[in-house]
Amino acid sequence: MASPALDLTSDLQQAIALSTSGSSVDRLLREALDAFQPVVPYDLAAVMLLEGDELRVRAARGRLDGDAVRHHRIQLAAFPSVRAALRDRRARIYTEHDHAAGDGDPYDGVLDLPHGHSCMLVPLVADDLPLGVLTFDRTVCQPYPEATLALVQAYGALLASAMRYERQSALLMRLRAQWEEQNRLLSETIGGSEACAMMEGSRSPAMAHAVALAKRVAPTTTPVLITGETGTGKEVLAHAIHGWSGRAERPVVSVNCAALPAGLIESELFGHVRGAFSGATRERIGRFQAANGGTLFLDEVGEIPLELQAKLLRAVQDGTFEAVGSDRTVRVDVRILAATHVDLRQAVADGRFREDLFYRLHVFPIEIPPLRARREDIPRIAADFLAGLARRTGRGPWTVDEAALTALRAHEWPGNVRELVNHLERATILAGGGDLAVDAPRPVTPAPAVDEELQTLDTFERRYIDRVLRATRGKLYGPGGAAEILGINGSTLASRMRKLGLGGARDYR
Repeated sequence: MASPALDLTSDLQQAIALSTSGSSVDRLLREALDAFQPVVPYDLAAVMLLEGDELRVRAARGRLDGDAVRHHRIQLAAFPSVRAALRDRRARIYTEHDHAAGDGDPYDGVLDLPHGHSCMLVPLVADDLPLGVLTFDRTVCQPYPEATLALVQAYGALLASAMRYERQSALLMRLRAQWEEQNRLLSETIGGSEACAMMEGSRSPAMAHAVALAKRVAPTTTPVLITGETGTGKEVLAHAIHGWSGRAERPVVSVNCAALPAGLIESELFGHVRGAFSGATRERIGRFQAANGGTLFLDEVGEIPLELQAKLLRAVQDGTFEAVGSDRTVRVDVRILAATHVDLRQAVADGRFREDLFYRLHVFPIEIPPLRARREDIPRIAADFLAGLARRTGRGPWTVDEAALTALRAHEWPGNVRELVNHLERATILAGGGDLAVDAPRPVTPAPAVDEELQTLDTFERRYIDRVLRATRGKLYGPGGAAEILGINGSTLASRMRKLGLGGARDYR
């Protein structure tokens, strides 16, 4: 017949297996406490979890178990002996002297236990991390034997490992929920299938060429550098490439490098550990880790500070990095897509961008043509945008008549698709529904050759700002305002208007 100790080993090992298979940890703890009963007699056995400076009962068994026990909490400041046991990682047997002259039993005030009763406390520690304590109490007035303490301490280590696994599992589940929520929001904003449809729906030969290149490179893991003017749809193409790839079911994570302060970019990309810098009160994963197994889109990659580019090169090239404040190397599997509207070759020549990083990102460049080079797409872009706006806002629906489309096709669209959709959204605000009274920009008319040489930059700028102000009827700020269309700060626009001798906003109303 097997000894009780061997039976306990078997029971505890089965309990540990339950935890690692994802079963309830509460059930694990209860069954583990039951498994102690044959070799550690008790009237109450409990597992208390450490939460800050407080211990609370997580599981309890025995004839003294009840609601008062299950809701019991103690402050470590009130029990120096318990705090010392956790600090020193040392189990202890309470003696009559401890009850009389010490800080008392953890269940004083909850249970009516006799003076000098049997009491034992075992810290639960895994990977040097204190997780809580295991307590045993009997109404018998004699201390537990030292041999029993050693036995319980050994098996307490197994319980601590299971509890550590639970905490790790909970952390992973929180991270997974965070990633899924982040990708849900990204999908709602652009959506892989929607992005693919938008790209494939182009009627422009220039755009069709860019789409063909994107489809060719999508199934690979090769980095792609998407270039083009501001507002052409570089992020949409990045999402389409992800949608056409074998990673379509995995996360796609975006980061706009131009929108982050220089001091925060490293933490956003690579994460940080607790205490890495002032304000880092908890550990946080970065975008590289969030995109593990999927795609990371680095928008405006040319804006990354020079001092951070070496670390980015290593992450792009080897898939390895260290979080801010950590010396532990993290390895990820991430497909890199990058985009920029600046000339990176010139940035390299100017010393603002590392040459080795440029060539690592420039393996497969794709340039998106400006809207003025694919005017045949304007009717479809307008229809898709207006339909989507109607779904999101519950207003509309709207249509654009042929006369307005002709005017829209004639405009040069320096702000590209972004300028077009802003123009259309402004028109929907002014219209109730049906046909939009699109106040189309003036058609493009080539200037005489002689004027090209004689007109100054200020003259061109003054004319363009004047045209935008007329289109917005003097609205400088907010959605659909002149500052948004021009892509500059409102105060900067007002300053330029004064310098160029343009009237105030009220002159355009």
